[in-house]
Amino acid sequence: MTRPMLVRFTESPLTRLAALAAATLALAACSTPTETFAPGAPAASSPSATPVAIEAAPSASPASSVERLAHGTAYAALLGLEVKGRAPKTGYAREEFGDAWFDVDGNGCDTRNDMLRLRLTRQELDGVCTVMSGNLADPYTGTWIRFERGGASEVDIDHLVALSDAWQKGAAGWAFGKRVAFANDPLNLEPVDAGANRQKGDADAATWLPANKGFRCQYVARQVAVKDKYELWVTQAELDAMILVLDACPDEDLPEGDAPTIAVNAGKAPPAPATPKPSATAEPAGASSTDPRFDYCTDAIAAGYGPYVRGEDEEYGWYRDGDSDGTVCER
Repeated sequence: MTRPMLVRFTESPLTRLAALAAATLALAACSTPTETFAPGAPAASSPSATPVAIEAAPSASPASSVERLAHGTAYAALLGLEVKGRAPKTGYAREEFGDAWFDVDGNGCDTRNDMLRLRLTRQELDGVCTVMSGNLADPYTGTWIRFERGGASEVDIDHLVALSDAWQKGAAGWAFGKRVAFANDPLNLEPVDAGANRQKGDADAATWLPANKGFRCQYVARQVAVKDKYELWVTQAELDAMILVLDACPDEDLPEGDAPTIAVNAGKAPPAPATPKPSATAEPAGASSTDPRFDYCTDAIAAGYGPYVRGEDEEYGWYRDGDSDGTVCER
């Protein structure tokens, strides 16, 4: 099948943004609202949660205040983000963002249960905090999911901006308290279909978007809000992909989140990595005590590797433990 040609604009970003603003105003009277999937309401359809590749859009640069007024606040905030290349992943580990689902706000309930109580309907609780069951209107797939504690892991709490992605775009230089706040900020968290979340992995908007197209504007706006709040940068490819999404909804509001950016109740920071001592016997070139490292668990499993257990396998720290069960890359 012949692939559609992607047409590149040759005019400047200023000219393009002015044209977009004029077109938006001209079409406002005859446009129809974009269908969205609101948590708590039945979905109109159930698309499969397949990773979505995005064609690159014309490069954008930070806009003037006049240009920003022509767009919604999410668009304006996006154009204000710093654009840089992805930094190395060296030193990243989940523990660098604190214990999983730490009770940062001190309400007596861990963050995972806080998010389940916020989003699930018809929920049953054990005590005040622990969610035993409930129904989730999944924004990523546009389907209903039944959650039962201790059953099949069908609901994950996703970090919209993945922790490892944040690490490579500014978080590596943060204080520990800021990383803990980031990992537990409701603005950056959403209960979603586990399969879709694991397909996403640590991808940014340049390589993955929710299959439910009605949620994409909100999804990108949330990512922009998180990056704006925590002063994370975006890559050029990520910026282009986000612009493509927000071009369809230029008046999308920038979500607000009032959680502090520094966690006072952050727990204990992980110890600094020990400096390796020189070995009396040099290890043969290419030798390794660990399995090969893959970008995602799905790749590791396909190659016959895994599972990895926290505290037992060094490889555990390479991958995201979405359901916080202490095991990654389960077959």
